[in-house]
Amino acid sequence: MKHLWLYIISIMASLGGLLSGYDTGVISGALLYINESWNLTDTLQGLVVSAVLIGAVIGAATNGILADVFGRKKIIMSTAVIFILGSVMCAFAPNVIVLIVSRVFVGLAVGIVNFVVPLYLSEISPKQMRGTLVSLYQWAITAGILFSYFINAAFANTALNWRLMLFAGVVPATILFVGMCFMKDTPRWLVSKKKDEEAKQVFKKIEPDDDPDKEINEIKSTIRKSNAGSKKFEFKKYMIMPFIVGIGIMFAQICTGINTIIYYAPTIFKSAGFDSNITAIYATTGIGLVNFFMTIVAIYFTDRLGRKPLLYFGLTGITLSLFALGLSYHFAGMLGDTQKWVAVGSLISYIVFFAMSLGPVGWIIVSEVFPLKIRGMSMSICTVSNFAFNFFVVASFPILLNRLGGAWTFSMFGLVSILCIIFVYFCVPETKGISLEKIEENWVNGVKPRDF
Repeated sequence: MKHLWLYIISIMASLGGLLSGYDTGVISGALLYINESWNLTDTLQGLVVSAVLIGAVIGAATNGILADVFGRKKIIMSTAVIFILGSVMCAFAPNVIVLIVSRVFVGLAVGIVNFVVPLYLSEISPKQMRGTLVSLYQWAITAGILFSYFINAAFANTALNWRLMLFAGVVPATILFVGMCFMKDTPRWLVSKKKDEEAKQVFKKIEPDDDPDKEINEIKSTIRKSNAGSKKFEFKKYMIMPFIVGIGIMFAQICTGINTIIYYAPTIFKSAGFDSNITAIYATTGIGLVNFFMTIVAIYFTDRLGRKPLLYFGLTGITLSLFALGLSYHFAGMLGDTQKWVAVGSLISYIVFFAMSLGPVGWIIVSEVFPLKIRGMSMSICTVSNFAFNFFVVASFPILLNRLGGAWTFSMFGLVSILCIIFVYFCVPETKGISLEKIEENWVNGVKPRDF
């Protein structure tokens, strides 16, 4: 198999995504038993859940430059160590304060891994496979969420229930650390550090049919152009548009409401007419399964159809699903018992369209559009914006739902989705089949995103 080594590298690195998804999902089940142990107030429960997001913002904000200095591989390995230590700290926490601090520590790893793994996958991949391999990261996140559901169920009836749930993340984190010991850094980073021979060996493994010297010369040419006229870093006008694209696509990914579904699906189902907590939780698990399997569809199509067609298709479906959900609340009196099934259908439809588009494609776009010289730092900034948008949406949703009601809340998300379609049309370039060096050249030459 020609690209066997490339797939091994990609799957190993994508374990970082599985860990990110696991630590996002595991707390939903663990919190029930943590509350039994310490009888937490609402504020403390909120802090236990959101502590990961606080750590994620810090991690994403402080480690972009480190990825450019020390390399993508070493940062991924460091992230695995943080996951291991954080999981152990959570499992052995003697009180809720230590648990919250431990969750912040785990969040550091979540923040780092959310930019460094897509960056690593983007730079290690041949241009014709880049979308598919970067999509593995998003798929791994959905796999991590599902994995957390299974772990929660497995340890629910044990004496150390929540401690074992939080400790279980040590296993994939250890596999990630050991596996990355045998991997190489990306050839683009190696060339930027004048390690041409190492880069050549990597190219021979990941692209055996291509001429490694040609690839290396192309990277060097891009570096020379970006360094032209100055040895010191200087922010240039052509770099503005990639930031607009990167931060804009993060806004679209989060502010169309995905985490209101992931975190609050049981609440939504109950407000729509489900009386039983168990039934609402089962419905939520179904959404997790749909999210997991539909991401596979995106992996298949992203390098066949392109990024923008998937974004148009997904955002259109997201918009219609949100308005359908909003209308189900508006006409609740007329629909009666039917409302809850309209809500279920709307949420499943939403997840289908999101998993096929914004979920994986958002991270693909931000891993592709930035110049090599600032790629690590830029992806760090985009990841910070992602978690900042995430925190805002997750924190404000219960207030919006209680004060404005479901009809207006979900309709507002629908309107945001329409604005995102317009943004994609005018500002997001189609990057399918274009090398990272050519994408950078287009920005330098002032090519408009629609003309890529």
